[in-house]
Amino acid sequence: MNRSEHQDTRETILSAGEQLILSKGFSAVGLAQILAQAKVPKGSFYHYFKSKELFGVELLRRYFSHYEQVLDELFNLPAKSGKDKLMSYWQHWFEKQTDECCDKQCLAVKLSAEVSDLSDDMRLMLKSGIDAIISRIEECVLLGISDGSLPANLDARLTSVVLYQQWMGASLMTKVRHDDSAIKTAMMMTELLLTSDWVLKKET
Repeated sequence: MNRSEHQDTRETILSAGEQLILSKGFSAVGLAQILAQAKVPKGSFYHYFKSKELFGVELLRRYFSHYEQVLDELFNLPAKSGKDKLMSYWQHWFEKQTDECCDKQCLAVKLSAEVSDLSDDMRLMLKSGIDAIISRIEECVLLGISDGSLPANLDARLTSVVLYQQWMGASLMTKVRHDDSAIKTAMMMTELLLTSDWVLKKET
């Protein structure tokens, strides 16, 4: 098997697994289902992944890699201010979570509560991926402070952590309630935090 075929088969398994896990959860999906969806023999799975847990780690690594590309598209627009880039990101999240298929779109939201107690390796991959996202948000906050679109006394790190945690929580509540009330509240609070005198200030 050449490198191209190797990568194609591996990607096929990961893509099939992601579709099933987004729909049903990690624990509820067995290897037989993933293999049937991917249309590959059992031996192929163990050629690429030593266990289902390590498959989960690679699935999350792949997800966060793709997510970085989304952030690049939203944050690397030179004509926008730091604040505008941030609001574009939250608007993107809002639209994804209010879509009818929102429960089948965000692997981090889907798996955070489920796998953190099941697999330390998957938990650490989630933590690493989420920490990287928060750092990218922080860069945008710092840009907004620098270009004057955000308050100068804003605590960039704390603001980034609070906003991300708020949106993760709102996304989970959206799944529980089956309505958009939580995600609408998240947007309202985000706009308030970034556009008013009510800010998370640096300690003096």
